[in-house]
Amino acid sequence: MATAASQLHAKRLAMHAKRKRVNMVALTLSLGAMAFGLFWLMWILFETVVLGLGGLQLATFTEMTPPPMAETGGLANAIFGSLMMVGLATLLGTPIGIMAGIYLAEYGQRTWLGSTVRFINDILLSAPSIVVGLFIYGLVVTRMLTFSGYAGILALALIVIPVVIRTTENMLSLIPNALREAAYALGTPKWKVIISVTLKSARAGVLTGILLALARISGETAPLLFTALSNQFWTTDLSKPMATLPVTIFKFAMSPYENWQKLAWAGVFIITMGVLALNILARVLFKNKH
Repeated sequence: MATAASQLHAKRLAMHAKRKRVNMVALTLSLGAMAFGLFWLMWILFETVVLGLGGLQLATFTEMTPPPMAETGGLANAIFGSLMMVGLATLLGTPIGIMAGIYLAEYGQRTWLGSTVRFINDILLSAPSIVVGLFIYGLVVTRMLTFSGYAGILALALIVIPVVIRTTENMLSLIPNALREAAYALGTPKWKVIISVTLKSARAGVLTGILLALARISGETAPLLFTALSNQFWTTDLSKPMATLPVTIFKFAMSPYENWQKLAWAGVFIITMGVLALNILARVLFKNKH
């Protein structure tokens, strides 16, 4: 009896030691993968800050994009164009995405229409942005016979919509059904339950999805090359070509001119800091409102 007990104890110790070794290997590989990713991320951020600050000055925000080898110049028209198009695309795409996400989570779980919308949304979510740009080019630009800010807004909105749909549906699906049932038991209509209970409970996650979409379109270049193109001068007319930071960065970074390259890094720094500031602001405002 004592021998059997000692053998069982020895087997348990061996199994425990094996589990510890496997756990240590898995933990080491996980930490190594995290360190590998963080190394490149920190390197990218370091280069962005160092080179971006080198090209950042007051003229960057007050002057138009300069010609090659000019002594002065800035990104004022590109910054304005990006703010205009990204803001309007977010305002256009967000309500559509939220309402579609609500339908999929609350009404269309087992319907053929819900399955179809979900399938199409998955395709749009994985579609390359250049395909979206080409689609808007054929649908809008060729008919208007000119590149325009409107076409750029539509292209960016088509990128926003599937991201917001997916995030909204996932966040609403995480809300316990007990909350819905409690509201129904009090005689609350379904539309009010969605607005006052489920959507309110998931607002932090929905906002995260909106910010994710905003961050994605802030740096999109390919769809804007086919829609808004660019403009070296200041313009507020959305029916004409309009400058944006991503396209200006692409054009300036590929050039051999030093002044353009400095402005390109300044533009990268502005986009990076803008997206970072939006994420920090959202976390601060909603940290106690989950």
